[in-house]
Amino acid sequence: MSYTYFASDFHLGLNTPLSSREREIIIVSWLEDIMSSCSTLYLLGDLFDFWFEYKEVVPKGHFRLLTMLSKFHDQGIPVHVFTGNHDMWMFGYLEEECGVTIHRSPITAEINHKKFLLGHGDGLGPGDHGYKLIKKVFRNRINQWLFARLHPNFAIKLMKISSKTSREADNESPEFMGPEKEWLVQYCERKLEDSFFDYFIFGHRHIPIDYTLSNQKSRYINTGDWLSHFSYARFDGTDLQLLKYTP
Repeated sequence: MSYTYFASDFHLGLNTPLSSREREIIIVSWLEDIMSSCSTLYLLGDLFDFWFEYKEVVPKGHFRLLTMLSKFHDQGIPVHVFTGNHDMWMFGYLEEECGVTIHRSPITAEINHKKFLLGHGDGLGPGDHGYKLIKKVFRNRINQWLFARLHPNFAIKLMKISSKTSREADNESPEFMGPEKEWLVQYCERKLEDSFFDYFIFGHRHIPIDYTLSNQKSRYINTGDWLSHFSYARFDGTDLQLLKYTP
């Protein structure tokens, strides 16, 4: 049987109780395990804790992951990568070298007659106005051009400090807070007012969530992260499961 797989929030480059390299080895092991059964792979953002592509330079490391993405492409398996709030500065390198398709905003997809809305999840729904403003600043082409004028050694160190500060300031609960406080749940409910979706699948929240929305038919899935949960979603053409990987 073939499956469609969804995962997000690897945050490679960030050391947790496990080092970034240790987590990368686990991620690659998972990718090797699913390759033979995978029809399409969706990686829903924040693969890297920081990523900025200069014209001739990309951040060092992550060789094992990039090699696996290339192998998927070489096997004819489509790989869709969404930019997240930590790695939105992808300008063509992964497309050219690994053969992946990059998405910079949510997309709709139909898989075996089921309708999906897919994205990273940052900046969606009500609230978080400060981050939405910062996102506009970071996505501005002039600002990106100016940033690219900085030497990579200085610029990458600066952005890693910024990434750490942003993460420490994040006050979202590590537990599901209920539909009235979860912005992505509210976003899904509003989208359902205009169009039906069987599944809404996002990352960004860093906890595995499988929540049935108010119409009792649609589900909001959050794929969790690979910092502590090592979780992912798998769709068999009929039903979707939220699973955890054990190497």
